[in-house]
Amino acid sequence: MSELLTSAQMRTVEQAAMAAGQGSGLDLMERAGRGAVDAVFEAWPELAQGARRALVICGPGNNGGDGFVIARLLHGRGWHVSLRLFGDPSSLPADARRNHDRWAELGAVEPVDGDLPEVDIVFDSLFGTGLTRPVEGQLAVFQKSLDGRYDDATKRVAVDLPSGLCADSGKVLGCALRADLTVTFHAAKPGQYLAHGPAHCGRVIVKPIGVDATPDGPIARLTEPPHSSVIDKTENAHKYAHGHVLVLSGGPGKTGAARLTARGALRIGAGLVTLGVPPDAAQEVASQITAIMQTTIADAAALGEQLEDDRLNVLALGPGLGTGEAQGALVETALGAGRLTVLDADALTLIGRAPGLFERLHEGCVLTPHAGEFARVFPNIAERLNADPTEGPAYSKIDATRDAAERAGCTVLFKGPDTVIAAPGGRAFVNSAQYARSAPWLGSAGTGDVLAGFVAGLLARGLEPLDAAATAARLHVDCALRFGPGLISEDLPETLPAVLRHLTR
Repeated sequence: MSELLTSAQMRTVEQAAMAAGQGSGLDLMERAGRGAVDAVFEAWPELAQGARRALVICGPGNNGGDGFVIARLLHGRGWHVSLRLFGDPSSLPADARRNHDRWAELGAVEPVDGDLPEVDIVFDSLFGTGLTRPVEGQLAVFQKSLDGRYDDATKRVAVDLPSGLCADSGKVLGCALRADLTVTFHAAKPGQYLAHGPAHCGRVIVKPIGVDATPDGPIARLTEPPHSSVIDKTENAHKYAHGHVLVLSGGPGKTGAARLTARGALRIGAGLVTLGVPPDAAQEVASQITAIMQTTIADAAALGEQLEDDRLNVLALGPGLGTGEAQGALVETALGAGRLTVLDADALTLIGRAPGLFERLHEGCVLTPHAGEFARVFPNIAERLNADPTEGPAYSKIDATRDAAERAGCTVLFKGPDTVIAAPGGRAFVNSAQYARSAPWLGSAGTGDVLAGFVAGLLARGLEPLDAAATAARLHVDCALRFGPGLISEDLPETLPAVLRHLTR
């Protein structure tokens, strides 16, 4: 399941499931605890052999109730279990209190301020998705003591979320524990894939708890491998049936970025790609391209003349373009044409400077900013996103990208290891280059220019802006993973054919 459910959406699902007779609160707690134990044995099969030692740390809410179930199940397997509770047992929610009492018949419930035992595994069941305030004071001191007490030989498991991590944003509220494994329930949570989430979660396993209900509000989803039909060309069709992308280039010595964009667009399946080049850079570009075509575009007026050809259905501009007055006029003309348009790099800087250009954005545009460019175009949204959280759920990168898309009236692809793509109306995807899909070598000059080309090429092929951006982001990471370390930007388009060949038909 690719859904990412916020804390509020998860509560809605659980409440609806209980109302529909899919289980009581106690049933869901029992399933969660059993799922956590099963996940541990899946991750570390050696732990299933013989008795071990575990420390289970329970909090004052229902997440703590899951911990009591875990302790009881491990005790039933012959494990020696130490259990620590933060808070007063009499203040526990009813279902958690019942599981507390069941455990208390088997073993001791100790406060968190005692000496920590030698164990093989620690279960963090302090706080789950419902954390609304920073972890501080006595609990913060205890969490830091945990980090200092156990070395890498002791496995750490977070139940639903590492305590102190915001479920919606991946931001740390005060301080947060780090886990080797995070076992979450029914669906993954946005905070496990955003901001600091991956660094604290270690690895994420989703376990079902027997609920089936529709949450409220728009749902963000992880990108998934596209079906080959997204890329396959129509049989017996000519090149113009697969779209024509016009990429605007910068001047002499600054044409490489646009050439990367053009190459990306061509490789991903655009029927034709043309580079629009200033006259003084024409020879430089002509010596570097073969399959990509070239035309001279001296100024905004010349661009307007080129756009009289309706077969030019997609524009891509910004990489290496420049940020002078003449380039601002090119952006204005491009936006005025109303074509499908990818705006990256310098084009975003120009839009951030000129409110008049921002007002010309339309639903056929895709903006592809990194964090710095996002802050130039959407300074107020970026300020809110970058602020240290004082409560949860905190404002997330998904929230920020959705707000930016609404404000701009078009699709926004907010780059990073936790790339978020959103369109007006709330549809959103997270393209995570983390966990097993970590691709740190994408942090190299020019890779974003290729991504802009991938988006443009898919737009030319007929994909809607949000789907084109999400698919391009997914394939971008796929190419990096297939190539591996040593990747430079030129390698991405050349690796793409092998990636496309392996798509499921």
